[in-house]
Amino acid sequence: MLARKNILEEKAVGYSSRIVKLHKYLMTTKHESVLSKQILRSGTSIGSNVSESKFAQSKADFKSKLMIALKEANETKFWLEQLLAGSYITEKQYNSMFEDNVEIIKLLTSITRTLKDKYGV
Repeated sequence: MLARKNILEEKAVGYSSRIVKLHKYLMTTKHESVLSKQILRSGTSIGSNVSESKFAQSKADFKSKLMIALKEANETKFWLEQLLAGSYITEKQYNSMFEDNVEIIKLLTSITRTLKDKYGV
């Protein structure tokens, strides 16, 4: 449905790249593998589902991909909170990642609501 790169895709793909760097940092510097694998999985899934939505077969499929991305963004927020609570990341690192996450959640929520309101999907 999305013909070209848009703000959501740019932010989601950029966020996925940051998650990969965070994972690398956690593995090499903090020697933390369990939480880092969880956040890697959920955080990169946001970008992959947004990217997949570009080739959705229908409006319902498009919304489904975005809803999965929304759920993964919410899960990523949870893992960020756990990393902060366990002192694996600083409050500054947390705030930076958290703010970007919330921005993506807002975009995904807005788009999926519009699809529901406008198209009944």
